[in-house]
Amino acid sequence: MGAEKKIPAGILAILLGGLGIHKFYLGYTTAGIIQLLLGLCGVGSIIGLVEGIIYLTKTDEDFAATYVYNKKEWF
Repeated sequence: MGAEKKIPAGILAILLGGLGIHKFYLGYTTAGIIQLLLGLCGVGSIIGLVEGIIYLTKTDEDFAATYVYNKKEWF
């Protein structure tokens, strides 16, 4: 449970990372707002790309443990 969010979150992070959509998708509202503000400055897209790659390269179990259950908001 929770691993089903890995692929959508990774794709959202890569494609719409500057808007923080992947943060909102994972339930991190505050981090999503910060990401959105960073996206307006141009930095948010880079962070989103990096996070998307990290999400997609983790195993399903690692992703669920780190981002779903332990609620790690950044990287």
